[in-house]
Amino acid sequence: MGQVRPARHSSAKLLIISDMAHYLRDGQIVGHGPTAREISQLAIHFTRIHHIGCFHEGSVPAMMLPYSSERVRFIPVPSAGGDSLSEKARVLLVAKDYVSTIMRELRDLDPHVDVVHVRCPAPIGLIAIVLMSILRSPRKRWVKYAGNWQPGNFESIGYLIQRWWLKRNFVRAKVTVNGYWPNQPDHITALVNPCLTHDELDKGRALSRTKPRFSPLRLIFVGRVNEKKGVGRCLEIVRRLVDRGLDVRFDIVGDGPERAGFEAQVTSSLQRHVSFHGWLPRPALGPFLQQAHLMLFPSASSEGWPKVLSEGMAYGVVPLASDVGSIPQYLHECGVGATCNPYDIDGFATAIIGYAHNPVRWRDQSTRSMTVAARFTYDVYLEKISRLLELEQRAAES
Repeated sequence: MGQVRPARHSSAKLLIISDMAHYLRDGQIVGHGPTAREISQLAIHFTRIHHIGCFHEGSVPAMMLPYSSERVRFIPVPSAGGDSLSEKARVLLVAKDYVSTIMRELRDLDPHVDVVHVRCPAPIGLIAIVLMSILRSPRKRWVKYAGNWQPGNFESIGYLIQRWWLKRNFVRAKVTVNGYWPNQPDHITALVNPCLTHDELDKGRALSRTKPRFSPLRLIFVGRVNEKKGVGRCLEIVRRLVDRGLDVRFDIVGDGPERAGFEAQVTSSLQRHVSFHGWLPRPALGPFLQQAHLMLFPSASSEGWPKVLSEGMAYGVVPLASDVGSIPQYLHECGVGATCNPYDIDGFATAIIGYAHNPVRWRDQSTRSMTVAARFTYDVYLEKISRLLELEQRAAES
């Protein structure tokens, strides 16, 4: 997964407040893999990181990873929030716990040197930004809004409030978002989600040299297996491709409560074309990305920039994704892939057929995907964070 380099760091402490899921596996705390990797990389700039996050009981998804830096300490709070009314009501039950934990950790910060970092949108994120609007310290504040900064008609009231609050800068913080949007206040900055080390870039490029030919055409989906992320629409797209005589193989990497229902939708005509693999640890995902030609991602969720797209691009996988969030912006800038309305089944099918009939175009974009994936490295991300927060650098002791 790439080790945190013994590089430069400041003497500051970072307090992170988020709803990131954590579990206990074999006596070790593990968290949502992509975010655990990102936070471990932030330890390059900080002597200590305290992360207030949500602890979950039960079985541990394979994608969960431990922090790779000993500087990160997990501060558990109960999980809350969700789609159902009972899940939303639970936020009220745990709000007092959220407030007391946040206030305790804030009291331990140097008002002039240390940094508080809130990750939104989330119930605990909303509570944190309201608290920070009242409090005067610490001076250095950073809010990362990971969802769609310019949503359409399907936005929860909680997300709407958080975006409204952050735009008006009641928090007096630097706010980073996915994408470039017109008429934004000066405190809002575009910052892409990082997900790659340079070693991973090199590995992806090397493996892509053995990528198979277009017979069959290999598609992949990576993410939560649910309707919002578009798994049902993916199956319908594959069905239409098969009906049009295209030889395809579709790998679904991920899991969720709705998986069994989607598996039941795979009729005999699709069985040899579709495979479900569940969550895979990152090293096991590499061979699937090496085989894939196109990544299918017709998500209707509040996406900012899904990290799976840039992870796939590092392996020369050309993305076909929904036109939500900053996805169209970044794919246009990168000159790869295509976007469609998440419910435009025919649009996605037509785009796939276009690549199948023009392998030279696909090869050109596959090669370009590997090149532009470098913009999603942790090095690029950390340099921008250093400038954003005006961190004082010093050489780390060996």
